Amino acid sequence: MKVTVLGAAGGIGQSLALLLKVELPAFTDLALYDIAPVTPGVAVDISHIPTSVKVKGYCGEDPSEALAGADLVMISAGIARKPGMTRADLFNINAGIVRDLVAKAAKYAPNACIGIITNPVNTLVAVAAEELKKAGVYDKRKLFGVTTLDVIRAKTFVAELKGLDVSKVKVPVIGGHSGPTILPLLSQAYFENKKIEFSQAEIDSLTHRIKNAGTEVVEAKAGAGSATMSMAESGARFATAVIKALAGEDIVRYAYVEGDENDGYPRFFARPVRFGRNGIEAFLPVGTLSDYEQKLLDESLPILHEDIALGEQFVREG
Repeated sequence: MKVTVLGAAGGIGQSLALLLKVELPAFTDLALYDIAPVTPGVAVDISHIPTSVKVKGYCGEDPSEALAGADLVMISAGIARKPGMTRADLFNINAGIVRDLVAKAAKYAPNACIGIITNPVNTLVAVAAEELKKAGVYDKRKLFGVTTLDVIRAKTFVAELKGLDVSKVKVPVIGGHSGPTILPLLSQAYFENKKIEFSQAEIDSLTHRIKNAGTEVVEAKAGAGSATMSMAESGARFATAVIKALAGEDIVRYAYVEGDENDGYPRFFARPVRFGRNGIEAFLPVGTLSDYEQKLLDESLPILHEDIALGEQFVREG
């Protein structure tokens, strides 16, 4: 199989490429593309790491060779968030970048699964969907917004607070991938097979931190960037899981995807999904929400609808 990273020379892209070289199954080829001329050098650099994953780098205006034959395309290209910026502020620049790359993917890898890492994910997944529709190759089972970072942050923060082994902590996170739309379901948090109990003060604090963890990184880097290494690790986790699912493993992950019509959620919504040989095989239930979580969900839905509509409008109006 072949995984292509678009934006491979960037802050997320280089770390993502490194992790994929180490973590992808041995039967995988890795193609790295970026407009920057350093990209082939990034590929040569990580090619010295002793794994069976074969890697090749491409640069310039044309990503066609990098995309040809791809089974999974991961898009991390775009500008990063800076202090004072919201994910929405990134839209005008990143929407054009993602639209153009998705158009190339539609032409040269029409059957590939596509994972969107670039922010704002809530809107850019809608951009990608509309662009794929224009090309006549849209398959909602094969387009995902990567929200794995929200899930691993929730696991990490809960484990830290409760003094638990983080590898045995599970915390569902649904909704979208922006502060107002990220919704950790602490009422469904488990350590091994035991439900984790929280006080209301802990719920308030954890929910706020998980929702605003991206801003925590931006501020801590004092203007020098946003979450790159943790995002790359999350992207690598997600990409590796999808590749294993395409190869036949039964894999469940959270992702921002287009669900079934009339399921009560916006067109795109982060939820648990079962991956298989054709991408998404099934949408899984999110479970019962607490009154606190339901209130936050209700407050987030209009924002999600607006984010999605903005992406659709961007492509339709050209």
